Amino acid sequence: MTQDELIQRLQGYEWNDVEFKKAQRGVPEDAYKTVSAFSNTAGGWLVFGVKEGDGNYEVVGVLEVDKVQNDFLSVLRSAQKLNRRVVVTESMLTHDEKTLLVFHIPEMARTEKPVYMGRDIRESYIRRGAGDEKCTPTEIERFLRDASTDRYDGFTVDCDLQNCFDDTAIAWYRNVYERKPGNRSYADKSDIDFLFELGLLRDTQGGRKPSRAAILMFGQDGYFRDLLPRPVADCQRYTTAFGEYVPGMRWADRAVFDFNLVRCWQALLDWYQKITATPFNVDPTSLQRTDMPPDYIAFRETVVNVLIHQDYADHSRKAEIRHFTDQTMFWNPGDAFASLADLLDPGEKEVRNPRIVTVFRRIGLSENAGWGLRDVFTNWQQLGNVPPVITNDKSRKTFELVLRRETLLSEEQILFQAQIGVHLDEESARLFAYVCREQEITIADAKAVLALSTEQSLEKVRHLVTQGLVREIETESAFSLAEHLVNQVGTDQAQEELVTPPTDQVEPGPDDDLSAETAQVARRHPDDLSTGKPGLVHLTDVQRKILPSCEVPQALSDLQDEAGFGNRGYFKSNVIDPLLAANLLRMTIPNKPTSSKQKYVLTDDGLRLVQSWRKSE
Repeated sequence: MTQDELIQRLQGYEWNDVEFKKAQRGVPEDAYKTVSAFSNTAGGWLVFGVKEGDGNYEVVGVLEVDKVQNDFLSVLRSAQKLNRRVVVTESMLTHDEKTLLVFHIPEMARTEKPVYMGRDIRESYIRRGAGDEKCTPTEIERFLRDASTDRYDGFTVDCDLQNCFDDTAIAWYRNVYERKPGNRSYADKSDIDFLFELGLLRDTQGGRKPSRAAILMFGQDGYFRDLLPRPVADCQRYTTAFGEYVPGMRWADRAVFDFNLVRCWQALLDWYQKITATPFNVDPTSLQRTDMPPDYIAFRETVVNVLIHQDYADHSRKAEIRHFTDQTMFWNPGDAFASLADLLDPGEKEVRNPRIVTVFRRIGLSENAGWGLRDVFTNWQQLGNVPPVITNDKSRKTFELVLRRETLLSEEQILFQAQIGVHLDEESARLFAYVCREQEITIADAKAVLALSTEQSLEKVRHLVTQGLVREIETESAFSLAEHLVNQVGTDQAQEELVTPPTDQVEPGPDDDLSAETAQVARRHPDDLSTGKPGLVHLTDVQRKILPSCEVPQALSDLQDEAGFGNRGYFKSNVIDPLLAANLLRMTIPNKPTSSKQKYVLTDDGLRLVQSWRKSE
């Protein structure tokens, strides 16, 4: 943490990853509770030398610097106050000639949680909001379960092998498995031997026994429900937008699935078929929709994530999928072991249910190890939507992913970018649109928007910083919209107010049959040119009609004929000129505006706008 970053965090905000302590002459006892909380959650910064009162922070400085620092570090390294050693990164900052001690507390690996006070595991803490909370017994059990080197789905259960499995589910799986290229054939083996070869059965002193993964994947209802006495997933469909939802509102329809995971997967596909706009079928061989509707990949990978990564040892909570007209929410009991920043990076991830994951992967579901979520983000990006929102809550041990059907690079945003004169590629334009929308972003947000690696995303953000569109507020991790643009980016209503009706319009001639909307062409007021405020916020029907034609250069007369205008001067002044001023069109001979050979063609921004229309068709 740099001095500038610290000052930024002293501006009155409550940060869940920063805790301030006065600690002028000694280490306060509750500092170790904070170490426990940060270690058990997602890590954070502990700052000594700041006094907190009534939500305000006062820098008082550490008076006995060497003593406080040495006492704190020696206790952490010797595990005197905590059950294990905690290795922290320390630094020293000076603000207003006062010394501050800054310690970064890392998140512990799952196998080392929980970190607790003394030798009493009941003194375990988690970070929730801006405070430290003592863990409940249930939360401690979840930590201990996740810390085990033996995964829950690998333990065996005492079941009758001849009766505990759903033959129909196994037959479906084997059919898909045998047809998938690259799989070793076990067609000559019995179902029991097939499951053994998949690693779902184990030889024990008491004979061959099924693993929990085997029962969860293929168990008959009675055996399955004995192992998991709660539903796998609860799916609810609402006919309203999420913003209109109020607690207690009744769903339009609901489906609760409490049977093996093969049947759950099939039932979830049937449920999705009812809520998707386009009816579909799934090829049983490839597991792809035959017509491949646009959002199927995002749905498939997200649902598979729900099935393979939830905590099946948690019998008090069930997965939920809630579908609204503008977004779908997928909620899971059980957090991801990886950090939020790492989830979108390629490569293998440590998983809660490795056997279940492998069984799904062998038939082509979640087949790209470590890429499932990236596939979701890539698919959603290709649809032009705002990026999915992930909440990996390590304090509550839950995971939520939200797919919002909301255009990121909207028409208004494209017009705004065109008129402030920036020249961005598609990825940078999307990223800048997201900064405009959120005002502040992290590098994890950039990765979500772009579906790129950390370094590639950072390169795109740096380009926006160089362009003067974005400023860095935390070194290579947090960024905000440039100050001179803050007042220019607002709601649609605010942007509407920037539109000034033309004061120099020429009345249409007798051949012009114009609607009131067409006559009121939005143009830039001269005052707007000096401020950079977007004057052309919405296009008229006529402008929408002619812009796609300008992918190739068009003469003014051709565009006039296409638009059905008889008055050439009016058409040029009120239809073409605003598009030139908005940087959507350019002249092919710019140094001779009145040339008889003059033509008009789309700029990069104009082409981006036309392409966005086609995506939404």
